[in-house]
Amino acid sequence: MKKAALFSLTILMLLIVTACSSEGSANTGDDTLTMAWYPNESGADLKDAREAIGKVIEDATGKKVEHQTTTDYIVAIESLANGNADLAFMGAQGYVQAHAKNEKVLPVVVASGSSGTLDDAVYHSWLNVKKGNETNYKDGEGFSIDNIVDKKFSFVSNSSTSGFKVPSAGIVSYFGEMDEFKDLTQEDLLEGGAFFSEVLYGGSHQGSAVNLLTDKADVAAFCDVCVNNYVELVDGTENRPGAVYRVKDDAAEPFNTVPGEEFVVISVTPVLNAPFTMNTETLSEEDQEAILEVMTSDEVANNEEIFVPEDAEKGGLFEKSADERFLEVDDSWFDPIRELSK
Repeated sequence: MKKAALFSLTILMLLIVTACSSEGSANTGDDTLTMAWYPNESGADLKDAREAIGKVIEDATGKKVEHQTTTDYIVAIESLANGNADLAFMGAQGYVQAHAKNEKVLPVVVASGSSGTLDDAVYHSWLNVKKGNETNYKDGEGFSIDNIVDKKFSFVSNSSTSGFKVPSAGIVSYFGEMDEFKDLTQEDLLEGGAFFSEVLYGGSHQGSAVNLLTDKADVAAFCDVCVNNYVELVDGTENRPGAVYRVKDDAAEPFNTVPGEEFVVISVTPVLNAPFTMNTETLSEEDQEAILEVMTSDEVANNEEIFVPEDAEKGGLFEKSADERFLEVDDSWFDPIRELSK
C-alpha cells in the first residue's frame, strides 16, 4: 500500500511538472507580437503607417504583429505594463507611467531630429486659440498666456506628454510667480473651478483640436506632429507663436467636420520625442535584439512608408526632411519628463 501510494504521488508530481513545463514552452513559443497604439495613431488614415512598422518587425522576428488600436491613453499604457501588449508607441509621459508600473517596460528607440542625432529629437507642444480670438492673448508684438485664466480649456489626456504634462507644468511655473497663484498645482488644472472655468479632454490631440475648432474650448493644448497631416500653415512661421494653421479641405476624421477652420498658436514648448517601447518580460532577448537592430537600420531610415518624404502627398507617422532615423535610447533619457512631476 505504501509503495502504491508513493508511486501514485510520484506520477502526480511528474504530471504537474510536465504541465508547468508545457505551459512555459507555449509562452516561449508564441508566434504573435502585440503592438499597442495611442488614440492619436489609431485612426484609419494611419493604418498603412502602422502596418509598415509592423512589417519590418515581422520580417526581423519571424513573428506576426497584431496591432491593438485604442481610444484611451490608459488602455495602451496598462496593456504594455501588464503584458497584454509586447510593444507600444507612446509619449514620454506614458512611457514614464508604464515604467513606474513595471520596471521591465523599457524604451527601444525614438525618432531623431533632422540632424540624425538626439540633439534635436523634439516635437512641439502648442497652446492654441481659434482664429479671431488671438487678440485677447496679444502682448505687444508677441503673445502671452495671462488671459487663459477662467477660460474653457481642452487638454488631450492627463497621461499625455505634450497634451497635458508639459503645458500644465508650464502654466503652473508661469502663474506660480504671481501671489494670487503661488499655491497653484498641476492637480488644480485637472478640472474646472480652481483655475479654468471648465476643463475638457479630447482623448487624442486631434480631439483636443476639434474641441477648440467647434467652440467647446477657448484654449486647447495639442502638438504639432499629431495634427500635421490634417492642417496647413497659412501665415507666420512654423512652430512659432502667431503661426496660423488651417484645416485642409480633404482632412480625414475627425477634422472632416471642420474643413477650412483656422487656429492660432500662442505658445510653443519643445518636447522629447515619443519612444517605441517594449515589455522585456514578454519579449525574448532574441526578439528584443532583432527589433532594436532593424529599427535602427538604414533600411528603416530609408523606408518611405515609415519616414515619409516631406513633399509626399500622403502623410505618415514620421517625416523625412534630412537625416531623420530611429536611435536607441535608455530609460534615463526621459528623466526631464520625470522632473516635471516633482
